[in-house]
Amino acid sequence: MTATPAAPSKIGPNSIIQTVNALEASMGKEKTEALLRSIGQDHFIGNLPTDMTDESKFHALVTALDTEIGARETAAILEESGSRTAEYLLRVRIPGLFQKLLKLLPAGAAFSLLFFAISKNAWTFAGSGEFTYSTGKNPVINLKVLHPSRPSVGSFFLGTFTHLIHELVNTKATITPSIQTSGSSLNCTYRVTM
Repeated sequence: MTATPAAPSKIGPNSIIQTVNALEASMGKEKTEALLRSIGQDHFIGNLPTDMTDESKFHALVTALDTEIGARETAAILEESGSRTAEYLLRVRIPGLFQKLLKLLPAGAAFSLLFFAISKNAWTFAGSGEFTYSTGKNPVINLKVLHPSRPSVGSFFLGTFTHLIHELVNTKATITPSIQTSGSSLNCTYRVTM
């Protein structure tokens, strides 16, 4: 009996939308479109996803960018993309009342409550990956990316987590990333100092 292949894991469209927006902010619309054509990602020109999308599309975009413009520039674009995604979440997805509550709490409690809420919807950004976090004086956020990708993808999550923590938990918090390759997966660890 042959096993049925698992359906592709989906992630939110902002992973792609905001990456293209960050590229346009960095290099302009014409150069972005030329870049997307040159890396075989021209299907995104004027056709960004509006619904949950296969995580493979985001990772293919990251891999193509990393190959074409280099890991450092790709990481900078992805960190900006993550920050833009967090801004979208604050504007559209995270209820205003919840945001106000978090801002009233001590940093440790705010972090715990925010990441408890995030963990309930982690599949929307982790896809097939695994998301965990720990609380305490120096919290740690872990994301294991199981879909083949490049280490620069960790900068997308760094941008998202940093922006959310600065807006809702502690404006002075520092988030230190560590991205380790393990076979075909990536272990992304973000240590938070508040």
